[in-house]
Amino acid sequence: MAMSRARTPGGLQLWIDARTRHRLSHAQVQMARELGMNPKKLGKLDNHEQESWKLPLPAFIEKLYRKRFGKERPDVVVSIEDRARLEKQKRVAGRQARDVRRPR
Repeated sequence: MAMSRARTPGGLQLWIDARTRHRLSHAQVQMARELGMNPKKLGKLDNHEQESWKLPLPAFIEKLYRKRFGKERPDVVVSIEDRARLEKQKRVAGRQARDVRRPR
């Protein structure tokens, strides 16, 4: 079940939009996030086929990730939607634990 656009946290929604706009895979989005890239700035890093010297964005992200972390891809790839779902479950569990600790 996909999360609706209204329920996805703002920061993660920017990554979902960037993934579709720049045709990135879930792994490439996770790599870009781990590298600390800004989803709003990916457009200027993307090759618009006018700059023959510039790598395509997916290849550029993979090259930077390999250079910084020394491996081809993250060990565990989690999509943005799954990450948002896990964060929501974690918040709910924290609230429930807090309510158990502090009875009303």
